[in-house]
Amino acid sequence: MLFGEEHTRKYKETDGEVGHDWQGTQTLLLTTKGRKSGEPRELPLIYAPWEDAYLIVASNGGQDRPPAWYLNLQADPSAEVQVWGDRFPAKARVATPEEKAQMWSTMIKEWPAYDDYQEKTDREIPIIVLERAG
Repeated sequence: MLFGEEHTRKYKETDGEVGHDWQGTQTLLLTTKGRKSGEPRELPLIYAPWEDAYLIVASNGGQDRPPAWYLNLQADPSAEVQVWGDRFPAKARVATPEEKAQMWSTMIKEWPAYDDYQEKTDREIPIIVLERAG
C-alpha cells in the first residue's frame, strides 16, 4: 500500500482530488474480494492508462512473494476500480509476455523503481490489465 487507509478514504471523499497524484505519479483505487475472508479489500495503486484499460504492477516492492491483492485477483478477477471520480466494475488479467514487453516501459515512466524491484527478486513481476466489465 502507499499510505494506506487515509489515502483510500481521502481519495474516495474527494473523487481523487486528494490522493490521485502521489509522489510524482498517479494512483487509482482497487477493490478486490479477499480470497480467504471474502471481505472487500481496497487500496491505492500506481497505474497508467493503456488504450481502454488501466495497468497496475504486482511488484510488492520486489519481494519474493506477490502482493495479497494479486492473489485475490487470481482467485477472483472481478474488481472495482476508481480513477478520479469514475468508479466502475472491472475484470483483471495478466498481460501476455508480448503485451508486457510494451507495457513495462509505460509503467517505468510512472514509477522507475519497478526496474529495481524486478532485479531484487527471481519472481517474474506481472503487469495486470484492468478492463471495464460489461
